[in-house]
Amino acid sequence: MKTWEELEEKCLACHGCRLCERRNNVVIGVGNRNTDIMFVGEGPGEQEDLKGEPFVGPAGNLLDKMLAAIELDRKKVYIANVVKCRPPGNRNPAEDEQRACINYLRRQYLLIRPKIVVCLGKIAASALIEPNFPITRGHGVWYEKKGCFFIATYHPSALLRDESKKYPAWEDFKKIKQKLDEVRRTDEK
Repeated sequence: MKTWEELEEKCLACHGCRLCERRNNVVIGVGNRNTDIMFVGEGPGEQEDLKGEPFVGPAGNLLDKMLAAIELDRKKVYIANVVKCRPPGNRNPAEDEQRACINYLRRQYLLIRPKIVVCLGKIAASALIEPNFPITRGHGVWYEKKGCFFIATYHPSALLRDESKKYPAWEDFKKIKQKLDEVRRTDEK
């Protein structure tokens, strides 16, 4: 999968796990493929499965507002998920489902080469930062891997269920804005 076309072709034809059996659409990703920043969620929900685009339901509306608050929008960033097909009932993707799909996400990362990856929720952070990532204690902390900065924050759907997490998430997004400005200043030199 050396090109976006190859990646999309493989994703659309994927039958690597049971999630393919009930999908309406494969939800590959959306946004700027030449960006410095990539946002990764866990998997598509019902609205995303119907439309074929990540973060278009209520959680997506909240993510759009959070991005706008730090002067970004989905056209300036790239948004993807750990798994590309909707888990039934919007449950968390199982480990075997994540393993079946993770190479697609790795390929997206390699094609984009972002300088910052924002993990939206525990599933994404566990897949990309460290297994069994403790989202409550670990959110808002920067990790550097091979020249890329990773940070985790609460998934927008968690914020819709528990408003007490909105302030910590806002603090995380301010850190994201600060790091993105820092990365871009460094690139200009």
